[in-house]
Amino acid sequence: MPATQTASVSSRRVWRAAIGRGAAYFALWMVIAGGEASDLAPGLGAVALAVWVSLRLMPPDPAGGNVRWLSAFGLLAHFARVSVVAGLDVARRALSPRLRLDTGYVHYRPQLPPSDARSLFQAITSQMPGTIPSGSERADMVAYHCLDASQPVARQLADEESRLLDVLGGALGSAAIVGEHTRGDE
Repeated sequence: MPATQTASVSSRRVWRAAIGRGAAYFALWMVIAGGEASDLAPGLGAVALAVWVSLRLMPPDPAGGNVRWLSAFGLLAHFARVSVVAGLDVARRALSPRLRLDTGYVHYRPQLPPSDARSLFQAITSQMPGTIPSGSERADMVAYHCLDASQPVARQLADEESRLLDVLGGALGSAAIVGEHTRGDE
């Protein structure tokens, strides 16, 4: 692609991100401020500043990834359900000492590179029943501490990562790495 077309595509991507973020920030401002007409002018100023800062701190994905919002709502509902299940599982284990614990570590190699997307993945998987990310021994591996390491934790992690990749649709640099790495216990 010629440089002028590349610059044009990049410019459109930035404008699209600015408009989308601006609309979201303005809606949030109006909800917080109560939706009064007197809140429009300061709201527009705050939105302009927020959009500028967000574009500087997190520019649009150069690979052109887009968040799939319908999938994001599905992931949010799944996350809420898994969080409740995780809380009940930990409470059950704490209140019933007869339940078998097989604590240990599972090392998982995510498809996501070290990035905001991987941090989001680790935050999401910290709510899985009986698991918590506990660091990285190498840049390509994440260690998970498990209350029951005999469970299929690596498969569950792969399922969660697959859901997140579906939501991101290649955003945050994930498109370039899908399929390059293997997953699972090591």
